[in-house]
This record gives sequence, C-alpha cells and structure tokens, in this order.
Amino acid sequence: MFKQTRSLIALCIATTLSIPSAPTLANTIDLPDIGTAASSTLTIDQERQYGDAYMRMLRNRAPIINDPVLNEYIDSLGHRLVANADDVKTPFTFFMIRDRNINAFAFFGGYIALHSGLFLHAKTESELASVMAHEIAHVTQRHLARSMEEQARRSPVTMAALAGALLLAIAAPEAGMAAITATTAGNMQGQINYTRSNEKEADRFGIATLSKAGFDVDAMPRFFSRLAEEYRYATTLPPMLLTHPLPQDRITDTRSRAQTYPARRVNPSLDYHLARARIVARYAGIKSEAALDWLNRGEKKATPDMKPAMQYGRALVYLDNNQLDKAAPILQKLYQQDSNNRFYLDALSDLYIAQKRPEKATAMLDKALKSEPDNPVLMINYANSLLAQDKLSQAIRVLQRYTHQNSQDINGWSLLSEANIKQGNSQEDLAARAEIFALKANWNKAIQYYTQASQMAELGSLEQARYDARIDQLMVQRDRFLALQ
Repeated sequence: MFKQTRSLIALCIATTLSIPSAPTLANTIDLPDIGTAASSTLTIDQERQYGDAYMRMLRNRAPIINDPVLNEYIDSLGHRLVANADDVKTPFTFFMIRDRNINAFAFFGGYIALHSGLFLHAKTESELASVMAHEIAHVTQRHLARSMEEQARRSPVTMAALAGALLLAIAAPEAGMAAITATTAGNMQGQINYTRSNEKEADRFGIATLSKAGFDVDAMPRFFSRLAEEYRYATTLPPMLLTHPLPQDRITDTRSRAQTYPARRVNPSLDYHLARARIVARYAGIKSEAALDWLNRGEKKATPDMKPAMQYGRALVYLDNNQLDKAAPILQKLYQQDSNNRFYLDALSDLYIAQKRPEKATAMLDKALKSEPDNPVLMINYANSLLAQDKLSQAIRVLQRYTHQNSQDINGWSLLSEANIKQGNSQEDLAARAEIFALKANWNKAIQYYTQASQMAELGSLEQARYDARIDQLMVQRDRFLALQ
C-alpha cells in the first residue's frame, strides 16, 4: 500500500517475534548509573510518534483483544499504578494481546501490552500489578530512548534503524542486535548488559510504585519464584524466560528489596478474578470442556467471596455455546447480587440479545447509565442493544458520542458502520470504516474511503466539509508516519 521505512519494517518484525520487556528480571540493591533522560536522542513528542505508529501496526498484525470489559479493567488497574509512579511524562495506554505465552512488554509513548496468558499464571491482582509496574518503569525511565542513546554513542547507526531494532532488542537482545548489525558492527554483549541494567532499574522503580499503589510488594518475587520453579526442568520455555532467564540471585535480590517495605495484607480482588475467568472462557484458546473444568476446579478451591468469578466464567462458556438456559439463571443471580458490576451487565446484555429480548438489555443499561453516563462498557452495550431493536437513529447518536470519547476503540467504529449500513447511509458507513483503516495504519485506504464519502455528500454541505477536513488530517498523519525514517 505504501513504501515502508527500515524502522517500520523492523517494527513489523518485532510484532511477529513476541517482544516482551519481561517482568522476570529481579532487582539489585545497588543500581548502576545508567545515564540521562536521553533528551539528546529522542524528545517525548518523538517517542509518542513512534509509539502511535507501532500501535497502529500492531492493530493490523497482532491478535489484539478488543474487549471493552477487559480493557476497562486493565486500564483502571494500570492508571492506579501510573498515579503512584515517578517521572510520568506521557499518557499511558494499556492493551491485551491474545497469546497463551506468559508475556508483557512496553514501548515508546506509554504503550503497555499484556498477553492473555499472563492472567493464567498470575494468581492475584498484586502479581499482575507487579508485572505492569515493571513495564511502567521502563516507560517512565525512558529505557528505550536511553538504549538508543547508548548505541548512537558507539556506532554511526541511524535513529530510524535503532528505533525499530531496539523495540525488539529491549526484550530479545540477540534478535534486536541482529537487526542493528545489518547496518553497524555494534557490540552485542554491551547491548545485553545495558538491557539488564535497565531491568534492574525497572524492578526498583516498579516495586516502589507497587507499594505506593497499595499492592503486596512480595507479589513480585513470589511470581518470579513460581515461574522459575515451574519451568526449571522444562524443555520448552515461554518466550519471557528465554529472553530473560531467572537465576536465583535475581529472585533473591527482588525478595530483599521487597523486604525493605512494610508488610501489607491485600484482600483478593473480585474484579481480577472476573477478568481471569473471562479470559479462560473466551481468550485462553482452549475448548469449552477444558474451560469448564478449570472453572469448576477453581470454584471448589475459591473462598466464598471469589466463587462468583468462577460462576461468571461458566455462564460465559454457556452463553458462547448458545446454552442460554444454563447461562440465564447464573447471570441473573449474579446481577441480583451486584447490579452495578459491569462484568455482569455486559454478559446479561448479551444474554438478552441472544434471547431476542434486547429491550430488556436496553432498560437495564439505561438505568445503569443514569449513574455513569460516559462509561464505555455501558455505552457500547447500550448501542448494541438499540441496534438489535433496529432503533438505528438512537444507536447512531450513542455511537457518535462513544467514538468521539473512545476514538481508538475499533468496536465503536464497527458498530457505527453496521448501524449506518442498516440505515442506508453509505457515506457515513464509509467514514466509519475509514477510521478503522486509519487505526491500522492503512492510510491510503482510509483516505480513499473518505474521498468516496465526500463525493457522495451534497456539494457544499457540512458533511462534505467534515469529510474533506478529515482527509486533510489523515494526509498529515500519513506523512508524519512515513517520515519516521
């Protein structure tokens, strides 16, 4: 579609090779001086441009989980940590990739990715938070930019080549250096050592953030220890342990650092276990029978206040297999116990729509929206229920507000496209689909669709002016995207 620059090609490579900035490297008590904030290499604004470009490419190539309920959960958890982190200079975006491998990674511009497999191994919210806090520290301490600065001091490599290669090198040093040595004879061992130093610093800042945010700091060494033990004799290791091994001294150092903080008892999080159950039911890549077995075994071991999570997961399995008679009593009981819980509201909405009773979903969500009129989970479900009743004009109004407030969510644009198709409004359908192409870095297609919409609109109308203005914006964004070379 367009000529890809060397840096963007490297970014594509990174998406296909699993790029964790792994949470598994432990602290050291005495950390080295790793340098400045890398202002001589990249500005914060440049980092955000690279991050935005990479995120758009990921949307086009990686199995990103576009689940409003899970997105709301990890976004809430992530921003609780960010609010307690030091040196925050960029906004943060948290998202999930459907992959059973234990993994997480950070990249330019405050983007933090979590693999769904991470939820299957993190037993508590604090353990998940320890991974996220570590990745947040990579961003706040600008480790990627600082790695570029270090490489630029050693070799005449271009910033574009480094930007692409180091996205991979931060997690997989050998692979990242392979990309770099295509243009320079840099020193591999030096890059690996520098990355390890970054990991030590990320552990130190991460555990401090964990404590200030009210989580259990012992969760970090506990998670590390369990992973090391689980895969001690494995012939096939998860990518995170291949690129970031867990020798005992790293675990010991992390444990020592955690012991410098006051002990804190943290109650189990129902929302975490609901999210975990949702992943098991829908995103773990296992058959329904295996998911039900996991949930049933989990319910037997769960405390009474955590059992609803396993029941919820079981209801999702039934719902997704169209066993509505089994899903209905579970979801109705859970809703009666907590009518404001958005995990339950989302699932019950889907149930009512599947039962051909979307009006019940609309009434339930209308009530919930009175308390939280801008909540994305409620809004997207409300629009979906209106769409199921062919209340197209009302659905479109809700979705226009939703996409304005949540412009990065492909779900909203997809539903807006569907609603306009049903209403026979081809130009607005084209505009909505153009936004999806733009989110996936397919600029030419996005511009083409908006151009078609403009040609359909009445000459001189406000609609045509809006389409033309958006075309101008997309051209600027495309040129900026292609200029990252």
